[in-house]
Amino acid sequence: MHRATASSGMVCVLGINDQHDRGRIAILLMPTHSQTPTGAGFAWRLAFFYAAICMALGVQMPFLPVWFTAKGLDPAAIGLALAIPSVVRLIAIPVATRIADRHEATRAVIIICSLASVLGYASIGLAPSSGAIMAGVALGAVFYTPLMTLADAYALPGLRQHGRSYGPVRSWGSAAFIAGTLGGGLLLDLIAKTQLIWAVVAVLIVNAAAAASLGPLAKHPSGPSAQRASLIALLRDLRLLSMVTGAALIQASHAVYYGFSALQWQAAGLGGMTIGALWALGVLAEIILFAVSGRLPMQPLTLLIAGAAGAVMRWTAMAFDPAPVLLLPLQCLHALSFGATHLGALGAVARAAPAGLGASAQGYLAVVLGLAMAAAMGASGELYARWAAHAYAAMAVLAALGAAPLMVELRRARLQAGTE
Repeated sequence: MHRATASSGMVCVLGINDQHDRGRIAILLMPTHSQTPTGAGFAWRLAFFYAAICMALGVQMPFLPVWFTAKGLDPAAIGLALAIPSVVRLIAIPVATRIADRHEATRAVIIICSLASVLGYASIGLAPSSGAIMAGVALGAVFYTPLMTLADAYALPGLRQHGRSYGPVRSWGSAAFIAGTLGGGLLLDLIAKTQLIWAVVAVLIVNAAAAASLGPLAKHPSGPSAQRASLIALLRDLRLLSMVTGAALIQASHAVYYGFSALQWQAAGLGGMTIGALWALGVLAEIILFAVSGRLPMQPLTLLIAGAAGAVMRWTAMAFDPAPVLLLPLQCLHALSFGATHLGALGAVARAAPAGLGASAQGYLAVVLGLAMAAAMGASGELYARWAAHAYAAMAVLAALGAAPLMVELRRARLQAGTE
């Protein structure tokens, strides 16, 4: 095991530091331990945090639409409610990541957002009307949507400092997502649908505790003027912009699946545990990819192209409302449509991120992803209301559009390498 140091010879994937400004951050947010944790300790605390975030996602993504329906929202209103977090994140994530970079306080911002997200989701559960539900969703999204981006911005440099890979640690989050979907499916069969929101709140309380256990990262010196210049150069990187655009469209193609697969399968007669198991199968395939990703010699562009291909195949088949037995192999394509796309996008941004702007760079990626997802989620309710399962055809087209800039970039790279 290696003890973390602030050695100048240590290279980070993302140049982020997490030594908070003691004059501005409350004593509550200060580390409870006197030294940076060892590599194993750092990885396990981070894995616990990823697990808590993703377990909350595992409960809410398949089953929050069911809760919305139980509260009287129609498909169009559900689509709008699901689009709100994607819109809110366009502001919340850049603000949170910029604060984290500017004040060198990624860990502190993570803790604040984790605590506040509990209150935000509790307000959803207490909302007396559809309008209040929408407002509660927006409030919860302000604090919850930056968490995964902040976690990645915290994790990448920390894991590199300790000589550890991102994929295996992140896979614990995916495993917890499975536990969340299975637990949500079990609750769907055991409790009133109007009580499902409190399962999310309970997991978010655990998430806040996990966030408080995270340790600080080694400090990385970087001047504000140098950061601004590097940021401008990052935004002018056409290769990176092409890859991020492709990733955003591929991830947005999951909108109908995220919003309406549970309702569709429930209408087809599948029980809550079966629905949870189907979601879990997709994430299990994702876990396997994450677990072996450190050994795969695949470049970000290759991963993104694989993600696009998997998404096109998956949504084209789903448009024909396949029999339950055929859903098994289709769910395994989640390893490509989501997993490979996520790793490719994260890797592309991590390689291009300037020192001291790791959180901000990941924040900009999240904004592009959020913009595409907001548009797709907003349209998904109307698409599903009109076409039911055939709405997946539109998602297949969206994934194909995401592949276009990636193929252009692939051809450009081959021409530069002299292979064509």
